[in-house]
Amino acid sequence: MGELTTQLSEAHHAAFQRDGVVKVERAVGQEWIDRMMELADRQLAAPGRWAGDSAAEGGPGRLFTDRYLWQSDPLVHDFVFQSGVARLAGELLECERVRFYFDHLLIKEPHTPNPTPWHQDIPYWPFLGRQIASVWVSATDVSVQESSLEFIRGSHRWDRYFAPKAFTKGGSTWAEQNAGDELPDIESSRHSYDIAGFDVKAGDALVFSAWTVHGSPGNAGSRRRVALSTRWIGDDAVWHPRPASDPSVTQADTSAIPGQYPADDQRFPIGWQRPASVR
Repeated sequence: MGELTTQLSEAHHAAFQRDGVVKVERAVGQEWIDRMMELADRQLAAPGRWAGDSAAEGGPGRLFTDRYLWQSDPLVHDFVFQSGVARLAGELLECERVRFYFDHLLIKEPHTPNPTPWHQDIPYWPFLGRQIASVWVSATDVSVQESSLEFIRGSHRWDRYFAPKAFTKGGSTWAEQNAGDELPDIESSRHSYDIAGFDVKAGDALVFSAWTVHGSPGNAGSRRRVALSTRWIGDDAVWHPRPASDPSVTQADTSAIPGQYPADDQRFPIGWQRPASVR
């Protein structure tokens, strides 16, 4: 069940550079898909320290997330370092190597009205740099109407840094401390933006820049949406902790020096390096 031989084409690279997002079909195989579904059931039954759950708000549906499981969960550890997702990030970011930041399990149950608001990832994280990306792998077939992701093409090149907001009532209040531009009301003026939505099959990956504005609608379908996203930092990334950063890794947890490349093999291990023969 090792790394697959998915080969990225020139079209994949061109789309990622132009749009800030690209779909890679069949990025992982059925055994990984089965294991991701097992992970979803397990975490729903016994959430981890960093879990978030909108079910507590009442109303229909459920939006559940859990993250930073790689150090305690063998399945997640294996996925991060053996599935090949690190290579997808490294090659598309055009890096010599990528380091792993964190894993993020995302589950949206059927008939969940809660959208994932439009946002960038970079303002939530304690890093700066252009070579930072996510590899979002779906464990289920899912359409945009069932809460697959939408992106504003080219928004990674806007040179804008938008203030983050909490996604659920009472959740992620640390995010509200962060400064930045006010994100436009994209949903009320969708016609003004080049929006791309991706229907995906189980095993497909969406690879996107941390600067790309994205979100997802509620799940109006009858199927559970399950995805496991891994976050990767490349050659130009620097450690940039702020009061509003995601608190799963803080300055107290790492030897990384603010303003410098985060060469901490314990907290941010190397997931992929370009083979010496092609450097």
